[in-house]
Amino acid sequence: MKNKHDWNLKSKHILVIMVLVCVSLMLLTFAAKFPANPVRQVAGFAIVPFQNGLNKVGTALDGLTSGFRSKNELVKENKKLQAKVDELTTENSRLTQSITELDRLQKLYQLDQQYSEYDKVAAEIIAKNSGNWYSTFTINRGSEDGILVDQNVIAGSGLVGIVTEVGKHWATVRSIIDDTSNVSAMTVSTSANCIVSGDLRLIDEGKLQFIHLKDDDDKIQEGEKIVTSSVSEKFLKGILIGYVSEIQEDPNNLTKTGTLTPAVDFQHLQEVLVILERKQTKEAE
Repeated sequence: MKNKHDWNLKSKHILVIMVLVCVSLMLLTFAAKFPANPVRQVAGFAIVPFQNGLNKVGTALDGLTSGFRSKNELVKENKKLQAKVDELTTENSRLTQSITELDRLQKLYQLDQQYSEYDKVAAEIIAKNSGNWYSTFTINRGSEDGILVDQNVIAGSGLVGIVTEVGKHWATVRSIIDDTSNVSAMTVSTSANCIVSGDLRLIDEGKLQFIHLKDDDDKIQEGEKIVTSSVSEKFLKGILIGYVSEIQEDPNNLTKTGTLTPAVDFQHLQEVLVILERKQTKEAE
């Protein structure tokens, strides 16, 4: 019984055999002066395709290497660009904050000029009550800066509130939107008196309430300016509170009630001006 042999030639074996054949053919050409043309034909048939294959593999590898190099360069370039974008974004954020701060300070300066007859000190808000609105808050000025209880506080375009408590380097302010606040006020066109009362439920609509307005001739219309009145116990006269937005007659047919839009944005306060002169002191003089 004959043994069967499995012939399994690997690619490296084929390569060795082809090299040996090529070398042998070359030796035969030089030694026996064998006609070169047949040898060239055999070499062209056996070796050229092999060489072409190697060239293609080399070209492909070179392409892959270039591709990897290009990808790495793109990754590095992308990181540089991303870092530049982050830098520009940060710078833009700083510029936006600076512009916003400058705008606030300009408005504060304009307000200072509007009430130039009073001495004032600027203060920054450092704490506030819970919630979205600045109904009560703390400023970074106190008795060392001349702050006293009952001094008026302004910001934006008008009245914010009044100082209720003072420490050495801090003070508490109750704003006119607080539920416990009541301000004696009057209309600019007719000097009719009314009371502006705080209502945190109304401020969610961006409004304040006024009551007990005497307007027999129906002269008060929407847009009317409401300011602090001369009969106010603690508030200096003529500080803008807001503008009438709605008005209606009370059931007694004698007075009117309504709402007004405040002159101050009580949701975004950051800096205020404290008027150092108090109403009681001014009247005593």
